[in-house]
Parts: sequence; C-alpha cells; structure tokens
Amino acid sequence: MQLIKTLFPKLRIVARGNVMKVIGEEEESETFLKKIREIEKYCEEYNLLTEEAILDILKGKAPAAVKPDNLIIHGMNGKSIVARTENQQHLVDAFEKNDLVFATGPAGSGKTFVAIALAVKALKSKQVKKIILSRPAVEAGEKLGFLPGEMKDKLDPYLQPLYDALQDMIPAAKLKEYMENNVIQIAPLAFMRGRTLNDAVIILDEAQNTSTHQIKMFLTRLGMNAKMIVTGDVTQIDLPAHQTSGLIQAMQILKQVPGIGKVEFTKKDIVRHKLVQRIVEAYGKYDRKQKSASAKEEQPAENELNHIKH
Repeated sequence: MQLIKTLFPKLRIVARGNVMKVIGEEEESETFLKKIREIEKYCEEYNLLTEEAILDILKGKAPAAVKPDNLIIHGMNGKSIVARTENQQHLVDAFEKNDLVFATGPAGSGKTFVAIALAVKALKSKQVKKIILSRPAVEAGEKLGFLPGEMKDKLDPYLQPLYDALQDMIPAAKLKEYMENNVIQIAPLAFMRGRTLNDAVIILDEAQNTSTHQIKMFLTRLGMNAKMIVTGDVTQIDLPAHQTSGLIQAMQILKQVPGIGKVEFTKKDIVRHKLVQRIVEAYGKYDRKQKSASAKEEQPAENELNHIKH
C-alpha cells in the first residue's frame, strides 16, 4: 500500500481491511481506479502479486510472465498448473472440443485434478457462471445416519478430495466467497436429481461407483452452455458384486454418440509419489495371477462334468 501511495502523491488513500477510500481530483482518481483494476485482474489470473508486478502495471508496462505451452491455469502463489502427461493434455483438448468427456484411469493419474483445473479456468475466463462438483457417496447409505453432525459434516469426508484440488487453485478467501454464493457447488450425486445445470462446468468424480440409473440421471442434467467431465477408475468399483457400474455401461451405450470425448489414462500417467505407480503395477499383476488361478480351477471341473455326461 505504501508503494501505491508513493506513486500517487496527489491522492489521499486510506485502506481498511478490503475497503479502499480515495480522495483527490477526478482525473487522477479515475487513473488510480483503472490501475487498481489491472492489478486485481493480474492477481486473479496469476494468484500472485509481487512488488515488481505492481510497479510494472502502475508504470504502464506489461508484467513479465512465463506461460508454458501446456499451461491450464496459475494455481496458488502463481504456481503453473500444467498438463504433465500426454493423456492429461488429451483431456484438455477433449474438453475444448466436446461438451461431455469421459476420463478413466488409475488413482494418481491426475484426471480429477486436471478436470477441476479446466473448470476453474472456464469460470475465471467467464465462459461459465458456476462449477458443480459431485461424487457418489457409496458407503453413505445406512451408515450415514449414524455419523455425528449435520448432513454437510457427514458428506464432507466423501467430497474432501474435491476441496483439496480447489484449495490448490483458488485463494482461501475467494474460494469461501464462491462457495457461499453457490458459484462453486460441491454436492453428493443424490442432490443432482431434478436439476437442469446451465452455464456451468459439471464434474462427476469416482463415477465407477454410480449405479446405471444414477449416471443416466446425472448425464441428463446437462443444460445450455454447459460442459461435463465424468471421471472414474473401473478397477476400483466399490458397488455390490451383483451391481453393474453405471460408468462402464454408459461408456458402452454412448460409444458412438457424437460430441462425447473419451480419454483413457494409464499407469504411465501417475503423477503422485513414484511408489504409487509401483503399487498399481503390483496389484495389477496380483489380480491377473488370481484370475489365471481361478480359470485353471474351473477348467478341471468342466472336464469332469463332460466326462460324466459321456
């Protein structure tokens, strides 16, 4: 603030909290207001404000900014959030070309994080007016009533990964404002019923745990000037064994429908700790071994049955 006061000596500037009062000649005040709005715009885009950037803006110079080719948005403290793998970039491209995108793949491949970054980018650039994030609370059925607290307290643990991603991209005060004004809405899948979602980016995370009816209900919420990203990992289905995953069925039914993009992430896209990729590989190897052993056990039984028939 002292720096700004120094560069506008003809004005009397008083700041209290987030309110600024300016007294002075009209022309000088208008110039000041224009510069403050430029600073505000820069801060909103880069989530960062340095003394050098303020000086450049006030002196009419464009602040130096390095923008990687694969940049999605600037996160907290100006950190560049970029597409870090080829498939993450495929998701960025698919989102631009389609109104509905399915993104499937293993844990840690960045599909949800990139999806939320794309939603935040669309909100910041005013392409949409709101972001709606949802997840099925699979274990929330009967057990939900026994958890302590109000409904929000009971559901928050299921939605926490979505909060975590947003906190990496939007300053805490701004995120709180967005959520209080329903610009960003985070809700379990059951809360989507009956709504038509216009002017929004809508993300359904962990969609492998939806029933066939749930995902159909969700997909048909898509309104005007809206985009939807559905993410999931078909190897981590928590539904009862007899129940079909809505995500798997939806991708089969909608395979030939134009305007729908599909991106398949693999273990090569895992961008968490290096051990995560090894863990995923080890479990994949174990599952294949188990299936192979089960197939061998069933084979003699079939041969024995055929022998009895003959």
